[in-house]
Amino acid sequence: MKRLLVVGGGIAGASAAYFAAHSGWAVTLLDAGEGRASDVPAALLNPVRGQSGHVEPRSLAGLRCTWALIAELEAAGHPVAHGRTGVRRPVPDEKTRRKWQARLPAELPHVWRDPAGLPSGWHSVLDLPEGGWVGGGALVAALVAASGARVVRGRATQVWAGGARLEGGDTLGAERVLCCGGSFGAALSGTAGGLHRAGSLLLLNKAPARPLSFGAYLSPARSGGVLGATFETPAQGHAAALAPGLPLRSLAWLLDKGTALSDLRGVNVTGRWTGVRLSPLRCGPDDSGVWHLSGLGSKGFLLGPLLAREVVGEMTLLS
Repeated sequence: MKRLLVVGGGIAGASAAYFAAHSGWAVTLLDAGEGRASDVPAALLNPVRGQSGHVEPRSLAGLRCTWALIAELEAAGHPVAHGRTGVRRPVPDEKTRRKWQARLPAELPHVWRDPAGLPSGWHSVLDLPEGGWVGGGALVAALVAASGARVVRGRATQVWAGGARLEGGDTLGAERVLCCGGSFGAALSGTAGGLHRAGSLLLLNKAPARPLSFGAYLSPARSGGVLGATFETPAQGHAAALAPGLPLRSLAWLLDKGTALSDLRGVNVTGRWTGVRLSPLRCGPDDSGVWHLSGLGSKGFLLGPLLAREVVGEMTLLS
């Protein structure tokens, strides 16, 4: 049986472990258990990105891949906190609506609606019925459990085409190595010079039944809800991105964005979660024969499973 070593246990690594195990690989998943941006309590599955309304070319395929994967996991007895509720994207004016409308591909299901029930100041709402939210940590845990991968807790200090060296000097060998370390493992994937951006969520005792997003996002979660965004200035590395915490000016900005989306009276903040995302994307083998799937940025749950399935498919064909 072919052996695959996956370095990094976030959404990319866990998805790769799952698809590889189902393709006949014996999988070892090396996970440091640190810096896990994929443990986000609620991530949006939203194909229309940011305030520009940009649509990633493969968003719809990625969206459907992730939903199919969640259904497959749940059918196999691995529950995943999620809501296939659609996502609402309010826009502030006619100019923004026209810009977004021009970017919407015909094949992406969508409906424009009046902003009924939202605070004043919104022009209209783009309703994306195939969107929704997913508990990041729950999906990652379900993928790892369903993969049956051997999980090794530790941090790699070096990788090569046939294995990895861990802190302390131990090594792990395999026919293929796939690096999925994200911001925390950027040095291993050769992306340390990328953009490391901290994103924070306020954990709430309650939230709207359907996610709302413009500037920040409000979403249900497995327990209560979240208000979050990725808005801090990019840093030079994972630790530097985390160092500021959540400054008071950022907290005020986030609460202001949340108030614009929904009436937050009676909503209590119960905690905070912060993770660091890395971009740009690196996907495929390098000159030494090590494979990479890292730097997904804010699109980890939208495109990560789809790209992991494709990378595993390519590795399987070549083995």
